[in-house]
Amino acid sequence: MATTSTSSGGFSTTNSSCRSNWVLNREGCCIKITEGKGRGVYASRVIPPHTVIEVSPVLLFTRTEYEDYGRHTILDHYTFKWQDGRMALALGLGSIFNHSSHPNVTYMIDPAHECIKYTSTRAINPEEELCIFYGHKLWFDLVDTAENLEPQVCLDQSDQSEFLDILAIDIEVDEVEPWVTGDPNDILEGDALPFIWKKLQIDEEEESMEDIRTMQAWAVDILDSKYIATMLKWLKQSGLESDALSHLKRIRKRDSISTLLLSVSSSIPKLPTNVDIGDPYQISVPCNPALTQTSLVIKNTLWPTVYAPRRKWEPEKWSIAKVQWAHDAINHILRKTVQATSSDELPVVAHIPKPFEDEALLSRSFTAKDTRISTGHPLRHAAMNIIRNVADWRAKTSPTDLLPDPPKPATSNGNLGISDTSSNGANYLLTGLTLFITHEPCIMCSMALLHSRVKEVFYIIPMPQTGGCGGSACLPALKGVNHRFSIAQWRSREGSAAPAHLDEHIDA
Repeated sequence: MATTSTSSGGFSTTNSSCRSNWVLNREGCCIKITEGKGRGVYASRVIPPHTVIEVSPVLLFTRTEYEDYGRHTILDHYTFKWQDGRMALALGLGSIFNHSSHPNVTYMIDPAHECIKYTSTRAINPEEELCIFYGHKLWFDLVDTAENLEPQVCLDQSDQSEFLDILAIDIEVDEVEPWVTGDPNDILEGDALPFIWKKLQIDEEEESMEDIRTMQAWAVDILDSKYIATMLKWLKQSGLESDALSHLKRIRKRDSISTLLLSVSSSIPKLPTNVDIGDPYQISVPCNPALTQTSLVIKNTLWPTVYAPRRKWEPEKWSIAKVQWAHDAINHILRKTVQATSSDELPVVAHIPKPFEDEALLSRSFTAKDTRISTGHPLRHAAMNIIRNVADWRAKTSPTDLLPDPPKPATSNGNLGISDTSSNGANYLLTGLTLFITHEPCIMCSMALLHSRVKEVFYIIPMPQTGGCGGSACLPALKGVNHRFSIAQWRSREGSAAPAHLDEHIDA
C-alpha cells in the first residue's frame, strides 16, 4: 500500500489533476496524493480495457536479510511475500498501487523474469485511481469512497491469490504439505489429498412404473421351442444385435410361448423363411438395467431385465509419490500460464505428463497453451491443441500403430469377414493418460477428451457457465457415452499461486 511520504522529482504531491508533464509512462499514469491514503497511481487519460499498464521488476530479499534489516525500515510498508518464501519489493509503479475491493487493475506474477505485470480490467477514466486487490486480510482501515462505487466490467478476482498480503515475518508459520514428508508409498486419502474427486452421477433409480424409461423393440414369438437355438444362432449372424439391448435377456417365456427379442431398428427385421415362427411386432422394453430389486421386479413385467446393482464409487488409491507427481504437473502449468499471460494469450494451459505407473504408454510429456488469439482460430483451445500435439507425435513415431486392423477377406459363403477381436480402445490417443489443465475444459474440449479415451482430468479453476466436466454439463456422466473418465479439482491453498481468472462466459 502506498504511504503518505512526500515524493521527489516531478511527482505530484497535491490533489491537483494529472498534467502532461507529470505523466510517468506511455499509458498516461501519474502519481497523486490522496488524503488518508497517501500516494496513488492515477490515469491522465482514458486507458482501454486489457491494457498492460506496468511491468515492475522486483527486488528479492532472503528471510534472514529481511528479518535482520528490511523489516526495521520503511520497506516493511511495501514488501510482500514471494512464491518461494523470500520477501519482494516491486519497483516502478508496482509499490504505489492502492487497494480496492473493486479493482480496475489485475496483476500476474512472472517468477521466471522476477517481475509483476499489471493490466487494466476495464476502461479507466481520466483522473480515476488505478487500484489492485491486496487480498482479504488487510492490515489497515479502508478510507476510500471508491470502495462504495459499483464496478464496471471487471474480472472476477474473489479467489485471486493474495500474494500482496503483507505478513509479519516473525509470526509467519509455513505450512508443510502432507506429501513433503513420509514414506513415498504411504496412501493419502480424503482431506489429505490436494484435490477433490468429482463423483459422476450417471444413473437414476427407476422404482415405480411411472419412472421406468422404455423404448420400442422388435420381437417375434417362437411357437415351437425346438427352434429357439436355431433362431439365437441366426440372430447372432444377422447383424441385428446391438448394445442397446445388452441389458435385456433375449428370450422371454410365458406359458408355452417363447418370445425372441430382435432389435430396435426402425424397419421391420427380415426373418428366415425356413423356420416356423410368427411375424415380428413391436413391444415396449426397459431402456436401462435394474439397479435395485424393486426396479427389477417392475421391469421384469415388461421384459426380463439384467440386474446390475450400482457399485459404490471408490476413488483410486493415491500414494505420496503419486501425489508429488501430480503436484509437479500442477506447478508446471502454473509456471506456463504466466508465460501465456505475458504473450497476451488466454491464460489456459494443458499438460500431459508421462504416466506415473506405466511410462510405456507415453515416453515423453506434452504441454500446450490456448492459441485462439495469436492464430485467430476459434478451435485452438489448450486441450484441443494438446490432443493434436499427441496425435502428431504418435503419427511421426509409430504411424503403423494408428492404423486399424485390415478387414478379413470375404468368406466362401459371401458374408463379410468380421474380426474376432474388437480394436475398440486399442489405438486411442490418450488411453491411460492424465490431463492437467488450469481451467475446467469446455464442452467441446471435454468431448474431445472423451473420444480420445483420457483416463482422468485435473483442473484448478472451475468454469460453471461453460465447463464440460461438471460446470454447465458433465460429459462423462451423460447417458449413452461409450467412455467415462475421472474428474478432480485441485485445491488452491490460500495465498498460493493460482491461474488468472477468465470471464465466466469464455469457453476454456
